Amino acid sequence: MSETNNIYSEFDRMLGRDAKQSQLEQKGHVFWLYGLSGSGKSTIADAVERSLVGKGHYVKLLDGDNVRTGLNKDLGFTDADRAENIRRIAEVARLFLDAGFIVITSFISPLKQYRDLAEAIIGKNDFTKIYVNASFSTCSERDPKGLYAKAKEGSVANFTGKDSLFEAPRDSDEDWILDTEKLSVGESTVDLVNKILPIIKKT
Repeated sequence: MSETNNIYSEFDRMLGRDAKQSQLEQKGHVFWLYGLSGSGKSTIADAVERSLVGKGHYVKLLDGDNVRTGLNKDLGFTDADRAENIRRIAEVARLFLDAGFIVITSFISPLKQYRDLAEAIIGKNDFTKIYVNASFSTCSERDPKGLYAKAKEGSVANFTGKDSLFEAPRDSDEDWILDTEKLSVGESTVDLVNKILPIIKKT
């Protein structure tokens, strides 16, 4: 007997997402920020969350650091673990989405197949990918967590961009792009919030 034979979906009988969105006066959506470590995605995600909450919206921020120390603390950085990391995050994001929340995520998400997996779980119409663009050399100079220095010493294995592949979006992808080599955190935040507001407006 399958281990899941005694598990039944409850979604059909739960209070619907539309009712929750009407109560919150917003439209839920997942905004998936990704990019190299040090690109600025976590700082920008935090600033965007604060801006949206300040405007009266209900927002949940999911970040690599807080997820890796709790929900996904059992995972490493192999290809399989990275994929599972993204799968779990996407499932959690979908639960908040079903509650009518705006979800801001900040994860390296190095491979397109990982980002596509998240999109498949959440749903294309409720999912926007945002590439926070900064070169490896720029991120290495910033190195806010000291990870690039450790990777250079060889004390960090499978470091993304050095030992492990990072795939930037293709020209044919519909991802939004924030270039943090040209824009400050403040400018990036304003730009992103202005793009987000029309999407989350309840009609």
